[in-house]
Amino acid sequence: MSDRLAIRKTYKLYLGGKFPRSESGRTYLVKTAGGAPLANAAWSSRKDVRDAVAAARKAQAGWAGATPYLRGQILYRIAEMLEGRRAQFITEVKQARGGTVKAATTEVDTAIDRLVWYAGWPDKLVQVLGGANPVAGPYFNHSTPEPVGVVAVIAPQSQPLLGLVSTVIPAIVSGNTVVVVAAEDKPLPAISFGEVLATSDVPGGVVNILSGKAAELAPWLASHSDVNALDLSGVEDADLAVECEKSAAATLTRVRRPAAEDLSASPGLDRLRSLVEIKTVWHPAGV
Repeated sequence: MSDRLAIRKTYKLYLGGKFPRSESGRTYLVKTAGGAPLANAAWSSRKDVRDAVAAARKAQAGWAGATPYLRGQILYRIAEMLEGRRAQFITEVKQARGGTVKAATTEVDTAIDRLVWYAGWPDKLVQVLGGANPVAGPYFNHSTPEPVGVVAVIAPQSQPLLGLVSTVIPAIVSGNTVVVVAAEDKPLPAISFGEVLATSDVPGGVVNILSGKAAELAPWLASHSDVNALDLSGVEDADLAVECEKSAAATLTRVRRPAAEDLSASPGLDRLRSLVEIKTVWHPAGV
């Protein structure tokens, strides 16, 4: 019988491509679906929010400037790395949400498949969402989609991995960068997903993962003047959602507040379309 002690994992934040602890030093207890203690997660603060937004803004121009082909290759690499750690994520998802191994396996496999699906979109968005417009006159008129900038996401609570992938990945397809608050009671799969990102050639700052209390962090993200879009998919408190919408209005932040979603359904183009702006360019013909 071995007397070796198991090495317990320390769950940290994922900011700017690194894994810091919260600057506040706070943690909170994460429990299994059955109520057993599982781990301590970092309890992010307002300062962590500012640091995450700053990292996302710093990375945004470079990520948007990368070729669509390269972004697609990097997204596919994320799927490869998640596939390689499939067994670990099945265990973490099952611990987080309870239920059967089959249900956890389905969530992880759907997340991987969704990554592959989105990996095919970066070099197709211009053709699908943009185009040449017919005009009366000697001009060329072209419309092209461009990223809105920095997107803040409150991840869905029910499916901790699939919810994260389904909200974060469509945002970065078009060149946005993201600050995401992981599912409050089930943050561990999302934090581990940061390790997948760190080994997938994703530039530091493109995705930043916070753990903590959505009621505390969401209003700060909504009111931050350097956040360009806000996805409230994981906000289940109607009063909190309204508070965030009011705060976002002061900074002209685009807000997405979807109704209850079936995350296992085909995602379609809705999220991709909602996080781009269409730029139209006129140019004299023959010049």
